[in-house]
Amino acid sequence: MFESVVAGATTPEIEGVEVVRKPALAVTAVDVLEADGFVLGTPASLGYMSGALKVFFDLVYYPCLDATQGRPYGLYVHGNSDMSGAVRSVEGITKGLGWNRVAEHVLVTATPSRDDLQACWELGATVAAGLMA
Repeated sequence: MFESVVAGATTPEIEGVEVVRKPALAVTAVDVLEADGFVLGTPASLGYMSGALKVFFDLVYYPCLDATQGRPYGLYVHGNSDMSGAVRSVEGITKGLGWNRVAEHVLVTATPSRDDLQACWELGATVAAGLMA
């Protein structure tokens, strides 16, 4: 799923957008402040976002709260069953940050299908295309 998101965000038709890929635990507040938009991905773990994504939000929330208002984001979630808790938790935090959802969330249960991977590609492309100057 990650590879499909990156492929969509880096498609040749999208120009002037630098795509930076980092795992959640490697991202700093400076990275978030320097970014113009975000694609967030997480497994649904026990009805919640991953611990790594939660740590990311814990570390960047207050340092980035005012400066990142209005920035676009997209979300993809992979799980074995109900992903509503993971989605709800991410939406609550991104709403608090004032980020704007620019595409439908991609929710994938079990092994990703070709259609699921295409939806991930479209998610990456949509977020990146919105950032073109």
